[in-house]
Amino acid sequence: MFDECFFSSFSFSHAYLLIKAVSPLFSSLFPSLLPPSRIVRDYLSGAPFSSYQESMYFSRFLQWKWLERQPVTKNTFRHYRVLGKGGFGEVCACQVRATGKMYACKKLEKKRVKKRKGEAMALNEKRILEKVNSSFVVSLAYAYETKDALCLVLTIMNGGDLKFHIYNMGNSGFDEQRAIFYAAEICCGLEDLHRERIVYRDLKPENILLDDRGHIRISDLGLAVQIPEGETIRGRVGTVGYMAPEVIQNESYTFSPDWWGLGCLIFEMIQGQSPFRKRKERVKREEVDRRVREDQEEYSDKFSEEAKDICRQLLAKDPKERLGCQGRGAIEVKQHPIFRNINFKRLEANMLDPPFSPDPRAVYCKDVLDIEQFSTVKGVNLDPTDDDFYHKFVTGSVSIPWQNEMIEMECFKEINVYETDGTLCPDLDINRPNPPPKRGFFYRLFRREASASAPATVVTFNHCC
Repeated sequence: MFDECFFSSFSFSHAYLLIKAVSPLFSSLFPSLLPPSRIVRDYLSGAPFSSYQESMYFSRFLQWKWLERQPVTKNTFRHYRVLGKGGFGEVCACQVRATGKMYACKKLEKKRVKKRKGEAMALNEKRILEKVNSSFVVSLAYAYETKDALCLVLTIMNGGDLKFHIYNMGNSGFDEQRAIFYAAEICCGLEDLHRERIVYRDLKPENILLDDRGHIRISDLGLAVQIPEGETIRGRVGTVGYMAPEVIQNESYTFSPDWWGLGCLIFEMIQGQSPFRKRKERVKREEVDRRVREDQEEYSDKFSEEAKDICRQLLAKDPKERLGCQGRGAIEVKQHPIFRNINFKRLEANMLDPPFSPDPRAVYCKDVLDIEQFSTVKGVNLDPTDDDFYHKFVTGSVSIPWQNEMIEMECFKEINVYETDGTLCPDLDINRPNPPPKRGFFYRLFRREASASAPATVVTFNHCC
């Protein structure tokens, strides 16, 4: 949801989304006219907005924004078991005390970040996560710090990662129908990233996570980067065996490495091994890079002709010939015949059932005892010069995920109440005193017992419950 839902009707936000969706088509048909979004914005910024500012709805909106901007600390959450580990620290489950919403907390140990000079990488990931609002990419809900760590509070994904499912759930690999469903959702996630001009650059099974229902999200955006409009970038970054030829050769690129990565993923999901490196094969990095640049991947009888075709098109050595790189991006990939049975509109609306539903009683990851412990960082001291970086990183709640949490956990429905006769609620009317706090069960219980045992004694309690 957008901020609009907090000060206007649900239908208004849908109208906004509709206008936003048709604006590009309108602009292409009538290039000399202002786009609908600009016309609507110009109109609403005049008299309607002035009228809105004088209404009780604006007062309610300010109350919500005040609540949203409250400081976030470790005491905002309950912390539970370790789920895994990232590059700079552990990942554990956590729960917002006020709402009950569950998240994953990714901890970046301050000394470890400083020792590895990872400040820029950590801040880049945090800022990119803030920009992206996609059902197919993990969302950042909060960013806060403790004495020893910087913490990113993210969408919790209880279904495990694709690597675990490919290699630890019976025979390696998936049936083609399941692989193609995941490929379609990954394609939607890449489309959302590319719309923000973000190239992901690290597509591999362990970075694709499943939620409770079996839908996937792209995670770990540490190597992602935003490309300025009209520019290209260079950078030999990624994971060995999944990097595109143009990345290995340090050539300029935009979004082509992500479509190469999708090809690698589809191949691995079906075959049960990556296209250029066998499972647990001991081989030098230079040899894997050579295979990527020169060798043609080999297909077994697990692949249908359509599966072979999409892999070959996505794994084209020349990015100019690669599917997804012909000028229309994700649209090209979605139109491949292998996706003929995927209704992408329904998929993007979360209306399609996944082919696999995780068992809520199962744990789809290594045993906690198998997760390697981080060693103590020695020889690194934190000092006031680090405070500027921490200040940029620690920004509290992120608007859209926070608002979605308020709606999902029914806090918005419970608190956002107006008087039935159209008058202001007591908490919105500045001319009325604040109502006394509600007395909870324990107040009434202990007050009754105190009154019975000592009638002459007055026992006072602060607001509880």
